[in-house]
Amino acid sequence: MECFAKRDFDTMEREQGAKPLYQIVAESIYGQIKTGHLKANERIPSESELCREYSVGRNTVRRAISELVNDDILRTIPGVGTFVIDNRLDKTAEYLFGFSQEMQLLDRTVSSKVLEANIISADPFLSRRLQMQLGAEVAFLYRVRYMDDEPTAIERSYLPHALCPGILRYDFSKDSLYEILSTVYGKMPNHAEQVIEASLATPEVAQLLDLTIPAVVFVFHRDTHMQSGQVIEYVESELRGDRFRFYTNLRLQSAPSEFDFRRVPRKTETN
Repeated sequence: MECFAKRDFDTMEREQGAKPLYQIVAESIYGQIKTGHLKANERIPSESELCREYSVGRNTVRRAISELVNDDILRTIPGVGTFVIDNRLDKTAEYLFGFSQEMQLLDRTVSSKVLEANIISADPFLSRRLQMQLGAEVAFLYRVRYMDDEPTAIERSYLPHALCPGILRYDFSKDSLYEILSTVYGKMPNHAEQVIEASLATPEVAQLLDLTIPAVVFVFHRDTHMQSGQVIEYVESELRGDRFRFYTNLRLQSAPSEFDFRRVPRKTETN
C-alpha cells in the first residue's frame, strides 16, 4: 500500500494545499477504501507505518483516524488495531420489495436516472418470460438507481404494456414503479421467483456504477407476479457487491428424526 498511499497523498497535497494535513491524510485513506485497496474488515497500517508513508507526525495521523472513526468509516479496537467498517446494507432475500421501498425502510435516500424508456416488441425470450404473444408491446424501463446520491444498482424492467398502458409517461426518475403499478393500474405485485448470482461487472456496468474493474456485482433475474399468477414484470438488475450483503431466516423443514442421520455400514471386503 505504501507506494499507492504516498503517490495519492502527494497528489492530494498539491491539489488541496489549503486543507489541514490531517484532512488530506483522512481523504487519502478514505480514497483507498473507496477504490478497494483497503477492504471491509481489513486492518489499516499502524500509526507508525502511516506516519512513515505520509511523512507526517503521529498527532496528524491520530486526528485523521479519529475523523474517519467519527464518520463510521473506521473502528478502533484497543490493543488490536484499526479496521475498515463493513458498511454493506443487509438486503432481504425473503420479501418482495421494490428498490425504493426497501431503501426507504433502511432510511436511505433513493433517486434514479432513466437511461431509456421505450415500447419494444416481445422477442422469443420476453414472450416466454412475460407469458405473452410474440411481438406484443413491452414497456422497457432502464434505470440507474442511486442510494444517498451514489450509483448503487442498475435495473432493466420489462412489463406487458397491455396491463399498464401509458405507464412510461410517468417520471421514474422520481416515481416508484411498484407504487404506480399498484395505485394507478391496480396491478399489485404479489410474489416472485428470483435467481441471484455473483458476477464480474462488465465495462458498461462498471462505468454506470462508478466501479473500478475488476469488481463484483450481484446479478438478479426476477419474474414478478400478481396474485392471479399473471406476470406483471420481468427484471434484470445488477447491485454493487461492496454495498450489499444478503440475509435470510432459515427454518428446519422437517423434524430431525425424519432425516436419515444413520451411519451407513462399511462394506467389508470378501476374499
